[in-house]
Amino acid sequence: MSQNLQTLAEQLLDAAQKAGADAADAITVQGTSLSIDVREGKLEQAERSEGLDLGLRVFVGQRQANVSVSDARPETITTMAERAVAMAREAPEDPYIGLAEADQLAKQWDINALELADPSPEPDPAALQADALAAEAAALAVSGVTQVQSATAGFSHTQMHLAATNGFSGGYDRTSRATYCTAIAGTGDGMERDYDGDGRIFQSDLRRPEDIGTTAGQRAVERLEARKPATGAYPVLFDERISSSLIGHLLVAANGSSVARGSSWLREKLGQQVLPEGLSLIEDPLRPRTSGSRPFDGEGLPTRARKIVDNGVLTGWTLDLVNARKLGMASTGNAGRGVSAPPSPSTWNVALTQGDQSREDLIRDMGTGLLVTSLIGSTINHNTGDYSRGAAGFWVENGELTYPVNECTIAGNLHDMLRGMIPANDARTYLSRVVPSLLVEGLTLAGN
Repeated sequence: MSQNLQTLAEQLLDAAQKAGADAADAITVQGTSLSIDVREGKLEQAERSEGLDLGLRVFVGQRQANVSVSDARPETITTMAERAVAMAREAPEDPYIGLAEADQLAKQWDINALELADPSPEPDPAALQADALAAEAAALAVSGVTQVQSATAGFSHTQMHLAATNGFSGGYDRTSRATYCTAIAGTGDGMERDYDGDGRIFQSDLRRPEDIGTTAGQRAVERLEARKPATGAYPVLFDERISSSLIGHLLVAANGSSVARGSSWLREKLGQQVLPEGLSLIEDPLRPRTSGSRPFDGEGLPTRARKIVDNGVLTGWTLDLVNARKLGMASTGNAGRGVSAPPSPSTWNVALTQGDQSREDLIRDMGTGLLVTSLIGSTINHNTGDYSRGAAGFWVENGELTYPVNECTIAGNLHDMLRGMIPANDARTYLSRVVPSLLVEGLTLAGN
């Protein structure tokens, strides 16, 4: 793939203006992905894809339209722009749409400092297959594992460029390398399944496939002979593997789009306590070697570190230009963008303040309750914060893990859950969401 993405973006803008657009922005993306799946020691599936996608957003007065194609021929670009302008002329007026002003745009950035792309060569398919086979073999070597449902190794390399008629132009590359394994223990109705995996930007940072397979197998075996817990109100410890989902609910509620629609359970909480005192939730889109990092957002605004929650207090919303204008605020540089739709608010890397206790300390001190390692389904009332999810994990009795648990439901309200949670100190700091295990008191369990 040798398309010059900047040139293509400029061609899109030129075609849009010739077609009658007052303003426009364009995003061009090309990528390569390779995935290898193995089963029972043999190659099961190999997939490779290469693609080019072009997205164009045009403005005619206060009307806009977005179109996308995967064909870079000049005649296609011309037709694409003409159709976009025709669509925009039929769209309803929106007083809040429009490109950023020139003084709002990112002017310079050090893309190398972010380390978003591994400069080493694309891995050979044989090397990916070897990693997948190693993960599968390690899982099968765990006593009690009866089969491996899947073992996968993959690689991707994506390039993007964003340009607009307000003068912005910029792009970057991003790579990803991953290994995953799902193991099954037991037989018949007593089978249990669990997984492990790792995804990194740099190949050299990736965990060993043998470690991933072994951990997947051990987790599956630990879940054998699971039973339902007692129904009642108990403390629940959300394991670090799934605790970020709680913070995810807060981020959705703090999204400017939800707030502007009036459909957020946080809509009246700006400037109020939403987390325990002493806990902050910090977004940093400039962390090196992190999947959520980027030098600018989908509207060309510079990204920056900010405190979404400061010492327990909600300080602001996550905003793109449109929703910022609706709320009478300034964009936070959080416009996410694909080729097929206009920008919308999105969070980048976030980190929750870690505690001073280990997960084992919290288990010891919680007495009787539930350690949740897997969540199933979701019933979240986005207006009230009422929370209900299926869960599996381990029952804690007298501060010790006693038996695996499944087929239960945990319920509460996110207002109370987040304000009362206690963090451990076990977060993986290389993730885009750095969230430790979280202990929440007094949730309702529905089991036996």
